[in-house]
Amino acid sequence: MSLGDDVRAVLELYPRVFMACHTRHVRDPRSDRVLSARQAGILDHLDTVEPVTLGGLARHSGVTPATMSLAVERLVRDGYVRRRRAKDDARRVELTLTEAGERLRAANSVLDADRVRVVLAALPAEERAAGVRGLGILAGAAQAVMHSKRLYGLDRSAATPIKEPEDGT
Repeated sequence: MSLGDDVRAVLELYPRVFMACHTRHVRDPRSDRVLSARQAGILDHLDTVEPVTLGGLARHSGVTPATMSLAVERLVRDGYVRRRRAKDDARRVELTLTEAGERLRAANSVLDADRVRVVLAALPAEERAAGVRGLGILAGAAQAVMHSKRLYGLDRSAATPIKEPEDGT
């Protein structure tokens, strides 16, 4: 199977898992505040250590920086997100999760644990283990790429462009 075939398979298969298992509401267990799906999605794209640029997050989300800034404002005001100017370029705004934001994200996965349990229980143990192992491999690669600052507009080095796959996909 080529890389292009694998890309098409992930694009086809992942939404099926997401639609079957995603949470419907995000609620802060301490304050009982309810967040919109968009706000919860923003938290899912942030980290407590590695900053994400507002512009990069906006591009990734398919919205303008002004629209993203409005969405982030409530999260900042409620204490879930820290916004600061980049040290090397004051024009750039960087976002990180606060402890409260991390707590909220951890308490409210994008996937509903009960729904995931039902889906996993439908599989024989060997297939379930293989699926979880494969998902772990994909998640590890995604985390490595994200922390290499190649996602969300953080790769500041013109000398290290994101390399296109060799098979043209």
